Amino acid sequence: MEFITVERAEQIIQSHARHFGVEEVFYEKALGRILAENLFADRDLPPFNRPTVDGIAINFDAYKKGVRSFKVCAIQSAGEIPIPIANYDECVEIMTGAALDPSVDTVVRYEDLEIVNGIATIKDIEIKEGQHIHFKGQDKKGGDILASANSIITPALIGLAASVGKIKLLVKKMPNVVVISTGDEMIPAEATPTPYQLRRSNGVTIKAVLENYKINSNLLHLNDDIELINTQLSNCLKSYDVLLICGGVSKGKFDFVPQVLENLGVKKLFHTVKQRPGKPFWFGTHNNQQLIFAFPGNPVSAFMCLHKYFIPWLQTSLGITLLNEYAILQSNISFHYPLQYFAQVKLSMSLAGELLAEYVEGNGSGDFSNLVHTDAFIELPLEKTVFKKGEAYKIWKYSF
Repeated sequence: MEFITVERAEQIIQSHARHFGVEEVFYEKALGRILAENLFADRDLPPFNRPTVDGIAINFDAYKKGVRSFKVCAIQSAGEIPIPIANYDECVEIMTGAALDPSVDTVVRYEDLEIVNGIATIKDIEIKEGQHIHFKGQDKKGGDILASANSIITPALIGLAASVGKIKLLVKKMPNVVVISTGDEMIPAEATPTPYQLRRSNGVTIKAVLENYKINSNLLHLNDDIELINTQLSNCLKSYDVLLICGGVSKGKFDFVPQVLENLGVKKLFHTVKQRPGKPFWFGTHNNQQLIFAFPGNPVSAFMCLHKYFIPWLQTSLGITLLNEYAILQSNISFHYPLQYFAQVKLSMSLAGELLAEYVEGNGSGDFSNLVHTDAFIELPLEKTVFKKGEAYKIWKYSF
């Protein structure tokens, strides 16, 4: 097998990022999707002058002339047609969010008033013209961009869409993905294993990760039968954009996946990466469209490769800017072999706002219990084997 570096593997995979089209979805179903259009204000925001407190609305000119007591001519709630004042010494009792008539331009809080027999008297305080008013167009003007294409649709963005009547949003389509696990020794989770069998976990774990990115993938398990693998992978290549395979890619007698993919005309772009875990990772393309990520079967290896390679490829394909995050080691780490290591770490934050990484040692790539108690892989460079407390390195988060 020809080894390549992690950096080269990244470059090859990223060069195959692609667009999968767009679709319209109802805004209430759009959470977590990627916006494929700019979102515009359909009118000024706010669309009218409105008080930010409950109280009275007055014309400030009257206050400047020394008027401190105002006759309440009406009470106005939010949603009603604005009520004007006819005389400078009048006021309107008005509630938060109501529309102010042009005849009034200043709001005084109830806390700063005494109202007796329909007369509102301002206490011995100073008020300012225009106070407690959220003015029309203060936030955005009609036609302004509220959210840009390639934004992740958050609860706040959904609320913004609702506020401008945008009930259908154009979003990026997700790739059609199948997650394939392999191995005769792997049985369904609900079954009782013999002393020499294992319950399947890779497939459901990867499917759960993809659901965080709004990909509803299909699951498939293949036993170590070369004819079965050939038939099923052939069908998958016709039906899916991306195949995520776990297992069957190393040097074992029953690791049929690379041979079958080659027989099916899949172009191998690399096989084996100078990394631990995940060294036997295989990647290729079919007809320059379908992508095949074939991860090692060990759970930690598959989990790491998914977060290091597939998720960044997905983000690039969807137009999401990749952000590099770094954390500071809290203990020394050393390894014997010249490979690029991805160590599991627990993250925390210092009082100075620095991201800290506490190394959690496991028992190899088959020991996936620590994934529940850790937050990220910390990427340790190929050029070194000793990494010291206080040094900062890139991390790949897997906890939300």
